[in-house]
Amino acid sequence: MKSYENVFISSLTTMRIGGTARHVLEIESENDIPEAYNFASAYWYPTYIIGGGANTIGRDEGLDGVILLNRLRGFNDNNGTFTIMAGENWDTIVEYACEKGYTGIEALSRIPGLVGAAPVQNIGAYGQDISGVFKSARAYDTATHSFITLEKKDMQFAYRKSIMNTMMKGRFFIISVTLELKKGQMTRPFYNSVEKYIEDYGATDFSPKGMRGIVSALRADKLPDPREKASSGSFFKNVYLDPIESEKAEEKGYPVHRGRDGNKINSAWFIEQCGFKGQLLYGMRVNPKAPLVLINESAGTYANLARARAMITSTIYDKFGYWLEQEPVEIINTKNRGAQR
Repeated sequence: MKSYENVFISSLTTMRIGGTARHVLEIESENDIPEAYNFASAYWYPTYIIGGGANTIGRDEGLDGVILLNRLRGFNDNNGTFTIMAGENWDTIVEYACEKGYTGIEALSRIPGLVGAAPVQNIGAYGQDISGVFKSARAYDTATHSFITLEKKDMQFAYRKSIMNTMMKGRFFIISVTLELKKGQMTRPFYNSVEKYIEDYGATDFSPKGMRGIVSALRADKLPDPREKASSGSFFKNVYLDPIESEKAEEKGYPVHRGRDGNKINSAWFIEQCGFKGQLLYGMRVNPKAPLVLINESAGTYANLARARAMITSTIYDKFGYWLEQEPVEIINTKNRGAQR
């Protein structure tokens, strides 16, 4: 286990915001995990887990505690049953699966981050999410100080949610994830943006490799590469509605999308309707192609990000009556333990 002191959180996250963390520990083996938590407990330090830093935002005050960097590596493919160590790059696994003809995660191509974060927020895109292929996860339980296996039924998956970012947030350190994939391909109809791409470019290959190409092209066109432009990917979650809420929204003329994953209003629509698309707010640029994404052009501080977020969310609430929920987790300087990605 490697240990560092006084590390800028901005250097560990793709939004590139955040003060210093007092301690940063790189977890390279299972034995490092209880040792790291014992160290934190001895000094009453809060702990936060970071993988690739693509869904985590630091605050200006930093963290008087411990950040654990998940660097567990390894991968095994047993005829489509993938057991992947949590520190592996997510998109590398997707690329491998598509090359081998396995379906189930091809629509999740080019999502930044590491494997351990995938089940935490039940990552999803273009009609697929992790819950559809998740079998189990091996983890360290900080409440019982033991290594355990969590099955799919234990995870309570929902839209961008699991027990790991809700009721049991911060309790588990994910060691590995097991997915069950099969040979085959996605079936039509696809998401509207995918169907439009097919129509525009005459795409006919819907194999996992072909769909990866389509999804990669769509993401490259709309979403900035966090290595080039500081961002956390989708900053706001879409608004999901129950049947009664959906009817009321439609009566008001709001564009409710009814799909296999539930009824929703794309939050990008609210942002566009309020005139924020492409705008620079306190140094944060609302992405002109995908308004759910905020790009840190010159914000510099969490305080400026908070001002931009407040302007967007309060304006939308005043006009439409919906509060947009933030997707990235924040490192908060308290004794409460946080989440990962």
